[in-house]
Amino acid sequence: MNDLRRLEIAIGQLRLTNPVMPASGCFGPELALVTPLDGLGAVVTKTVFHSVRSGNPAHRLAEVRGGMLNSIGIPSPGMAQFRAKTLPSYQQLGPPVIVSVGGLSPSDYWDVTTALADDELAAFEVNLSCPNLEQDGLAIGTSPRTVEKVTAGVRERAAGRPVIVKLTPNVSSIADIAKAAEAGGAQAVTVANTFVGMSIDRSTRRASLGNSLGGLSGSAIRPLVLRLVWESARAVNIPVIACGGASCAADVAEFLISGAAAVQIGTATFTRPSTMSEIVAELPLILDDLGARTVKDLIGSIFSS
Repeated sequence: MNDLRRLEIAIGQLRLTNPVMPASGCFGPELALVTPLDGLGAVVTKTVFHSVRSGNPAHRLAEVRGGMLNSIGIPSPGMAQFRAKTLPSYQQLGPPVIVSVGGLSPSDYWDVTTALADDELAAFEVNLSCPNLEQDGLAIGTSPRTVEKVTAGVRERAAGRPVIVKLTPNVSSIADIAKAAEAGGAQAVTVANTFVGMSIDRSTRRASLGNSLGGLSGSAIRPLVLRLVWESARAVNIPVIACGGASCAADVAEFLISGAAAVQIGTATFTRPSTMSEIVAELPLILDDLGARTVKDLIGSIFSS
């Protein structure tokens, strides 16, 4: 079988040439200037809000052992700028475009989806780690009821495109949240966003980040996300997209075995921009080593071993 055919996967009705894609917020079209991106399974945009957002105060990034803390605050150019300039730059890359949508209330998500309903895009990824101003700033994704409500509203407005829901790991039961997304009509869930953390600058005796707290990503969280993917895959009957700590083809294989149908790459690209294309090239060799004919042979194989 052709190596490329061996890597094909499906996320609902979305057919991808391989299971590798960038994580939202860790990737921009400018990466195409230093590494080829046309071979990726899909590209995921930075999260877009309906209105312009400036993000959090500096410092926004802090390096830690095994990863990185970020407190970017999800800056957004707003809907008009996104549609006029940002989205076309992603579309020119070649792979299917998954647009990450954000909001500070359920209606915000619905407004963004409605505004993009007629644009050329492959799917929506609903970023439910945003603070909900209707619930005193708690992340929207911490409430199963709200997750189902937001998901259902996006699904109604998505013009038939797949709806992927990105979950926060900062909950007591990721399975309950995944099931709520499925009940709302999600065709897949992304597991997961960053873990809340903190870093101290000893010399100043202050937090390293301007917002004090930030999201931990990188290889340090991979075992934690591996568990969350496994728990989510056991709980729902829709595909799970793993996100958190993968930096090589072997990591991707482990996520697939644990139940993921695809894997997003984020922090690793900061130090090695070619990470994603290298993983795509190496995956057939990993399949050979594991005695697997296709990627599909690995997905969820932990449950049948």
